[in-house]
Amino acid sequence: MASPAVTPLRIQVREGESVSALLCAPPNPRACYVFAHGAGAGMNHEFMVAIASGLAERGVATLRYQFEYMERGSKRPDVPKVAHLAVRAAVAEAARLLPALPLFAGGKSFGGRMTSQAQAELPLAGVRGLAFVGFPLHPAGKPSIERAAHLREVRCPMLFLQGTRDELADLALLREALTPLGDRATLESFDDADHSFHVRARSGRTDDQVRASLVDVMTQWFADRVG
Repeated sequence: MASPAVTPLRIQVREGESVSALLCAPPNPRACYVFAHGAGAGMNHEFMVAIASGLAERGVATLRYQFEYMERGSKRPDVPKVAHLAVRAAVAEAARLLPALPLFAGGKSFGGRMTSQAQAELPLAGVRGLAFVGFPLHPAGKPSIERAAHLREVRCPMLFLQGTRDELADLALLREALTPLGDRATLESFDDADHSFHVRARSGRTDDQVRASLVDVMTQWFADRVG
């Protein structure tokens, strides 16, 4: 397969503020995933790159982008109101660049939660579903389901990709939070994976194998939503 084209972009988030982005588009993509980064690492983190590359190999384009705080080099994440602006701007840019493609959105940890909050407040135009790569249900060591309350306001399909050793998402609690959502929520768990989808050697698998499986699940879920 031909290598995907990776195009650097600037996305205006609000008056006087823009952020970096990367459009990774394989030849003849079938869909586009607007992919937000986690709290501690930006769009160029090797995990983000690996997932984007894996999706491209399977015919899915991605638009990765920075939140404003990451663009500035700050370690303190943006407040939700500001982060939501970046989510909306990135989705709008993906729709402008690839108008014929079905759109999906979401992200890694913090980026996924900011996307779901934005969707809960006001649906993201053209987005058919949300995919979360390690939804951060609660802080480490402080199990609760409060962060999932807004998901009841999300009316589109949602895919939750979670490791069974994720310290930020007790699976029993996540299942409890998702049950009221019915068939709008799909949970796929990855045995022995932590929040970064790292697995121990004794699991019998490698991180690369887990990531490949994760991308396979995402690709099939997108295809099912596209029909």
